[in-house]
Amino acid sequence: MSARILANTTAVAIGGRALLIEGVPGAGKSSLALALIDRGATLIGDDAVSLEVRDGALLAASPPNTKGLIEVRNVGIVEMPVTTGTVALMLTLDPAAPRFPMDPSSRTIEGVSVPLLPFAPGDAIQALRAEHALAQHGLPLPKPPENA
Repeated sequence: MSARILANTTAVAIGGRALLIEGVPGAGKSSLALALIDRGATLIGDDAVSLEVRDGALLAASPPNTKGLIEVRNVGIVEMPVTTGTVALMLTLDPAAPRFPMDPSSRTIEGVSVPLLPFAPGDAIQALRAEHALAQHGLPLPKPPENA
């Protein structure tokens, strides 16, 4: 199966789990990713993410043409180390996101159901909130095959 490119999506890996961050241009995807990277996450891809199903899980990677590149507002394009990760959660950046996720939803991507949370961007502790969202609502890492 060929990889699907998800545009207007940035991704980081936290503990092997990929956190997808989607939003319109200028919504703060790269800023949230940078804040998470500052807290120990690793960049997967900025503004485009390659997704592929492997062993029933959705694997996120950087598209080859932007691998290791992230836009830092008012600075330019910066090179960073990258990794891959198993998709566990998608945050949709939305200034009107509800304060409490009363009814978390999901989105099916390439046949895999991914938890989806509306997420208010831009405040000082958004990286910490994103880590808690992943811990509370994200899918666990898949168990390795028995014969691995």
